[in-house]
Amino acid sequence: MQDRPSARTLQQRLAEDVILGAEGYVFELERRGYIKAGPYVPEVILDVPEALIELHREFLRAGAEVMVALTYYAHREKLKTVGREGDLEEMNRTAVRIANQVAREGGALVAANISNTWSYDPADARRTAAIVRAQYEEQLSWAVDEGVDFVIAETNDYLGEALVGVEVCHELGLPAMVTFASVHPTSTYDGYAYVEACRRAADAGASIVGLNCSRGPRTIKPLLAELLAGVDAPIAAQPVPYRTSDATPAFESLITAEGGRAFPIQLEPFSCTRFEMAQFAGWAQHAGIRYIGICCGGGPHHVRAMAEALGRETPASRHSPAIDLHPVVGTSKADHAEMGGWVAQR
Repeated sequence: MQDRPSARTLQQRLAEDVILGAEGYVFELERRGYIKAGPYVPEVILDVPEALIELHREFLRAGAEVMVALTYYAHREKLKTVGREGDLEEMNRTAVRIANQVAREGGALVAANISNTWSYDPADARRTAAIVRAQYEEQLSWAVDEGVDFVIAETNDYLGEALVGVEVCHELGLPAMVTFASVHPTSTYDGYAYVEACRRAADAGASIVGLNCSRGPRTIKPLLAELLAGVDAPIAAQPVPYRTSDATPAFESLITAEGGRAFPIQLEPFSCTRFEMAQFAGWAQHAGIRYIGICCGGGPHHVRAMAEALGRETPASRHSPAIDLHPVVGTSKADHAEMGGWVAQR
């Protein structure tokens, strides 16, 4: 077993300030051509590790304080779908090693990652929970060996499955952040209001509870307000950077102008700007959210804007926009003169 990578623990950082996280690795790497949409299995870990290292570095430079090992969907059931079950251990260990490597470059925390498995069935809870437990035990035992600070157990559709994850984390001595995907308007798939699900996860030992994925900034805010009022634990918020609405509160239900399904690879028309994500980060900080982040669709430009909205200067801030210097839309006298000449030439 490796020592915890960070000298400052998750709890210490929470006590000091808001933690800024960044996820969306799978969507971003799919856009870059390293992950296949559909199965979304992170084969990139072994096939093109340098691409994953670069994305970690970009998020770190942009201000992310947590490097999340890319083990989302790197569990036994998912790897079976692409014929790579034999790579299970190597894929998980390598993902944690890469996260550790980059985290050391900027003093970030390292998080192991477990997710919804698609194996859990509340109608057959005893049997399927055992299947889920075995998958989580495999993934997290390797993460402990390689060294992590805590676990992000995310995109949970079922409270029952989330509690299995908390139990395994507790048995391994790892703090856990548990977040639910809020696809349904008010409750988890197994019928628990999100406030109640988060309460139960916190009571079971989760250090942080909250929501991730599915909802964009606009439609996640009302649910977060309920959690802040009704849950006695630090709250996490990691929305997707898409313009969801009251009619379509989750991005899985967004419809293109042609009437087709936008999710998962026709979402660009609904994308939030960096400014919208910065506004969300400021709102979340003011509201009392302790772990602020971004999920599927997030890019380094979003993260940098969110960090700056929290009052932080990041390594990437050196290259933050200076639109007043733009030759067409700049505001300096020289720019206006140059723009006039350019327009006249046209």
